[in-house]
Amino acid sequence: MDTLTLSLRHALRSFALELTLDVGAETVALVGPSGAGKSTVLRAIAGLVRPDAGRIALGDRVWLDTAAGTSVPPERRSVGLVFQEYALFPHMTVRANVAFGGSARVDALLEQLGIAELAGARPAEISGGERQRVALARALARDPGVLLLDEPLSALDAHTRAAVRAELRELLAELRLPVLLVTHDFEDASTLADRIGVLVEGRVLQVGSAADLIAAPADAFVASFTGANVLHGVARAGGGLTEVALDGGGRIWTTDAGAGPVALAVYPWDVSIGRETPDDSAVNHVRAPIASVVALGNRVRVRVGPVTAEVTARSAERLGLREGDVVVATFKATATRLVRLA
Repeated sequence: MDTLTLSLRHALRSFALELTLDVGAETVALVGPSGAGKSTVLRAIAGLVRPDAGRIALGDRVWLDTAAGTSVPPERRSVGLVFQEYALFPHMTVRANVAFGGSARVDALLEQLGIAELAGARPAEISGGERQRVALARALARDPGVLLLDEPLSALDAHTRAAVRAELRELLAELRLPVLLVTHDFEDASTLADRIGVLVEGRVLQVGSAADLIAAPADAFVASFTGANVLHGVARAGGGLTEVALDGGGRIWTTDAGAGPVALAVYPWDVSIGRETPDDSAVNHVRAPIASVVALGNRVRVRVGPVTAEVTARSAERLGLREGDVVVATFKATATRLVRLA
């Protein structure tokens, strides 16, 4: 399987996009806020945007080399691109939409993606999840060497999104192609991708698996993006632990060494909730009224002062947690990490 290699520089409105990345037979996600340059990367690979400088190749097939004056047009690049809104032709049937990508494998793709019975329908007559499958089938009908997905799940409602996410994960694992997807949703990226690159204002802050990013976030932005509580304060060493005086009041301890202005990261699943301060080894306690209680399946997110905890639904019910109740959020110094200020 050929590897997609890209190195590009392109001026955007308020910053320059600069990216170097290799994608083998894997799925790599670029995540980050809107306007970070993620979709521009996809468009450059597909040949829809010509970067100011750079090189893009699939194996020994060079699609772009600005230094050598090479720029292969989009139709000659072995790329399957699924747009954010799918961009299906509304007047064409499902079969015709897929055949637009390439007619050789239409029936096989309709069967593979479970949409054979929809072959005669038009896009307006099918669901969002079904439209996504049609768009994927059309992209794969080109028999691409690279698959590009632009916010593949953003057009779906929450219920459909979870089901389609699981289906898409299985499909991508079967393809064994270089796949590059962009999203602003870390859950989508962590489910679908083997590696994740965090892109902010045109620069990659960190690349790694979801577990890598959570275990050792490069800075406060990555920590926040992966779901951590991020607290700011001023650190000083003392008693074997680092004490941090929080900007909003209160003190937190961590086993990480540091001094001066810092950011602290603690993940919601490392925070417990109680009616009283527990008598255990945890040294960090935040006592405050509950600001919000949000159920997420069999988990419940509870906001206490500056900290969000994630507890089981059973624990929340047992404690009778209600907004306005004063409770104690507790977490260990070992679960509280210093991260570089963003």
